[in-house]
Amino acid sequence: MANHARILLFHVEPLKAAHIESLCEAFNIRVSRIKPAEYSQKLGYLAGMPGFLKDSPAYTGPEFPSEMMVFSSMDETLDQFLSQYREAGIPSIGLKAVITPHNISWSAADLYKELFIEHQSFQKK
Repeated sequence: MANHARILLFHVEPLKAAHIESLCEAFNIRVSRIKPAEYSQKLGYLAGMPGFLKDSPAYTGPEFPSEMMVFSSMDETLDQFLSQYREAGIPSIGLKAVITPHNISWSAADLYKELFIEHQSFQKK
């Protein structure tokens, strides 16, 4: 079975993204650095899943204020990847999500808003 594991990176500083890509090579995980113009696209499209076509128009809103990392098709390797990520000393990304049947049709911008709100309320507790 082909490995479709992929990580989508949003607003991640280039050197940090390169460290993440290097770590992903060991796991055979594809990495996509998502550009702001693509933030209006559905997560399924950004993750290269069949049946998801490119939407228009392009996103014209502001850049996300913080980084976001989204995992796709990583059920078997997610815990192992995150453990290696910490061991490698790569600075943490606060907003993380897994693509699920619930959010696969959300735009990246919608997911960001949802995660940002959750993260803010979590920080207050």
